[in-house]
This record gives sequence, structure tokens and C-alpha cells, in this order.
Amino acid sequence: MRSERPRMDEVHVHKDLMLDQSLDALYEKRSSTREKALASIVEAFKSDLQHDFLQKNFSTLLHQCLHCIKKGSTKESSLASHVIGLIALIVGLGNQAQEILEESVTPLSQSLKSGREALRISLILECLAVITFVGGANAEQTERSMQIIWQMIHPKLVSNVVATKPSPDVITTVVSSWAFLLTTVDKYTLGPKILQETVTYLSTLLENDDRSVRIAAGEALALLFEMGTLEKFDAEAKGSDNGSVEEGSVSEEALIKMHKLISKVTNQFSDLAAEAGGKGCAKKDLNAQRSLFKDLVEFLEGGVAPETSTKVGGAYIQTSTWCQMMGRLQSLE
Repeated sequence: MRSERPRMDEVHVHKDLMLDQSLDALYEKRSSTREKALASIVEAFKSDLQHDFLQKNFSTLLHQCLHCIKKGSTKESSLASHVIGLIALIVGLGNQAQEILEESVTPLSQSLKSGREALRISLILECLAVITFVGGANAEQTERSMQIIWQMIHPKLVSNVVATKPSPDVITTVVSSWAFLLTTVDKYTLGPKILQETVTYLSTLLENDDRSVRIAAGEALALLFEMGTLEKFDAEAKGSDNGSVEEGSVSEEALIKMHKLISKVTNQFSDLAAEAGGKGCAKKDLNAQRSLFKDLVEFLEGGVAPETSTKVGGAYIQTSTWCQMMGRLQSLE
């Protein structure tokens, strides 16, 4: 036993030295050198929660990663986004996580507009979702990130801009990241008009040829329904009738439209739960899709979400709502 301890100490010393060298390498001019350093940091952070290293080098590492996102190659900015997300998860709730969010949101948002590589965009979106989940101190910060994420597939266009069609991978990441943050906000965050537009758009995604897109859209819709989408419309429509609701009230016409839309979505869920195959290339995911949409149909009919149990370390995480399932489990991915 005595002979093993020096070896363990040597491992830690080696890892500390490697991290210090990787941090120094982020100042090098050669992009490939910085990419290799970032990849080493990602692997080190995934294998061990480097608290001591971050305690000494938090600000330096964060700002070098942000520099890589602003000025680096596609691979470099992707790796730097991954590192920033891992930093947020390691430091946890608190001032440092809030600093990460405030320092990173603008560079990440700008980087999303500067290229169309699917993997890079997906990693940046996931990074933004994670740092907002950990570092968001108020609803405004979360809503800001949700808007940035959503605009990647549903942009506000100006007259001289042509929209670029996002890839299925990007659409899936956008919907999942947006829904992940939705688990942290109040159900009244989305106004009636935006809510109806969102449900309408997600309904169109249920007809997408890519199975991962359909699954992500289904999960997001389940979350919206669980938060009381229809009840909110009913309440605001009644308020509009008796004059108690002024701004953002729901007309009877809008309420009827929403009821029809939810009926359509329910039918879509049923069709996808019984799909025989043919849509999408990943046949191995067909059973997962059927199972998910079967659960969604049962949820809409009975109001009960499926219970899940996921082993993390030596403990099990139990979930009994869509909010818990999408919030807790996605944060562990």
C-alpha cells in the first residue's frame, strides 16, 4: 500500500504540470497548439474536478478561452466552448458562475453568427445553456439566453438578410437547450402570442424527417403542456372576456386556434408512437421514439409523466415530471 501512494502523488503532479503547460500553450500563436492544449484541458476536467487548478487560474483560463472563441479556428472555438461549460459545472453556483455567464454571453452570441459549422454551433449552444443554467441569477438572464438560442432556428429577419436553413443536429440542440432552460423559468415567462407561435413551430418539427428533431420537439411540447399551456390560455381568455386582463390577453379566436393546435399535436404524438419506420435514417432509435411518444400520449390523456431512475455514481436520480427529467438528466450529459 505504501508503494502506491507515491504513484498517486506522481499522477496528480503530472496532471497539474500538464494543465499548467496547457494553459501556457493557449498564448501560443499556432492554432494547432492551442487546439491541442484545449483538448487536454477538456480531458483533464472530464476525468477530475480540478478545483485547485481553477481556484488559482479561473480568470486567466476563462479569458483565454473567450479569446479562442473570438479569434480561433472552428475547432478551437468548439473546444474553448466545451472548456467554459466544464468550468461552470466545476465551480458550481455562485459569483464565479455568474461571472462566466456575463463575460461569455456576448462572445458566444457573436460567434454563433460568424459561422455555420453544425458541430461548432451545437457546442456553443450547449455551453450557453449550461453556463446560464448554473450562473443565471435572475429570469432576465435566462430569457436572454433562451432568445439567443431560439433565434438560431427562428431568426428575426431583416429585409436584406437571407435565412440559412439549420442542420438537423443544430435544430435538435437548439430545441433541447431551449427546453432545458425553460425548466428553470416561471410558466408565465412566455406571453400568449409567443407561446402559440412556439407550439405551432414545434408542431412542424414533429413532421421533420430527422428522428432526433422529432424527439426533441416532442419533449419540448411535453414540458410546455406540463407547465400549463392550455390552462394559461383558458385563464387569460376568461380574463379578456370580463375585462380583467388588458395587456397580452387572449381572444376567443386565439383560444379556439390553440385548442385545435393541441388536438393536432395530440394526433401527431399518436402517429409517431405507432410509426412503422421509414422516416429518418437511424432505425435503432425507432423504439426510443415510439416509447417517448407513447409516454407523451398517456401524459396528455392522463396528466401523468413517466417515472425514470438514472444511476449517477452510487446513487439513483428519480424523476416523476417532464421538468425534472429534462432539467436534472440533461444537466448530467
